[in-house]
Amino acid sequence: MIYIVWVIKMIFGIITVSDRCFRGECEDKSGPVIAECLKELSEKNEYLLVPDEKTLIMGVITELADNRKADVIFTTGGTGFAPRDITPEATKEVIEKEVPGISEAIRAKSLEITDRAMLSRAISGIRGKTLIINLPGSPKAVRESIGVVLPILEHAVETISGNTQSCGGKYGK
Repeated sequence: MIYIVWVIKMIFGIITVSDRCFRGECEDKSGPVIAECLKELSEKNEYLLVPDEKTLIMGVITELADNRKADVIFTTGGTGFAPRDITPEATKEVIEKEVPGISEAIRAKSLEITDRAMLSRAISGIRGKTLIINLPGSPKAVRESIGVVLPILEHAVETISGNTQSCGGKYGK
């Protein structure tokens, strides 16, 4: 029996949300981890570094989704309890549909590793034909979270783009 596996190359947006990294006080380590984890699926990565400012976060998500046609946007940082952590709020402002199952799956897997996972306020959603996923700010947590969503990314992107032929087929069951 011969199996043919199609792997679509995707355009990813990677947004690091960090006041300190934006000001040059520390190096962004989470954004590069995302890019490394996605290199096999990536046609192109768009990388942006922004401070914890709601309008800026909303603006870069919108730019990547609407104008640069990213298939998937990952944000890293700004999902905790600190006063300036507002990535989920900015994301909620620009998405059209929430996809709670993705963030719930990430938190569930992360809870197997640390009880601090329950402190994540990350969300996921869809804007147009772009899937947007908030990730934590730590490189270790980013790697673990990406591992949770990698198996579903191709199907999610196909479905968002309108290709529903494989629903219930190779992905069902």
